[in-house]
Amino acid sequence: MAEVSLISEAGPNGAVVFGRDFVSSESFKTLFRDGMALVEEAAGYLDGQGRDQSRRLPRLAALAYANESMRLTTRLMQIASWLLVRRALAEGEMTESEAKTQLSRVRLHKDAPSDEQRADLPATLVALVERSLRLQARIQHLDTVMDTKPVRTVPTTGRNAVALQHMLLHSAFTRGTPRH
Repeated sequence: MAEVSLISEAGPNGAVVFGRDFVSSESFKTLFRDGMALVEEAAGYLDGQGRDQSRRLPRLAALAYANESMRLTTRLMQIASWLLVRRALAEGEMTESEAKTQLSRVRLHKDAPSDEQRADLPATLVALVERSLRLQARIQHLDTVMDTKPVRTVPTTGRNAVALQHMLLHSAFTRGTPRH
């Protein structure tokens, strides 16, 4: 019976363990550095130039700024928590159980400002918000992929290529909904 491996690296019993391998990769290290750099950049902006800019805004725009800066800060703290927990787990500083408990507390919500609100906000704040939303979307995707059960190799005997692809798509979309 011929088998098709969905990913070349396989764990025990042919299972692919993406999460364990990903958090040890250069891609994760880059994601971690980029995420933490964005946290630092946003904090520096909000404590310096952003504070000065917010003081010069009209009242309604200043309220929108305060709201958006709070949402940005919250989003970045949640992203940082996710990154730190995943790294701690990968480095053996945390058990699976501890990591699961900590990750259950992370809340990643998509809450972008409306176009109307963006028009009144400083361009730097809008850029930081957009970058944080892109990073959050990437992390939400990774979180979903990393928390799914290992993928098994798929026997191909008696199946045509279209049926195999259909089965793989069905499997991918019925694994459960992402955690938010």
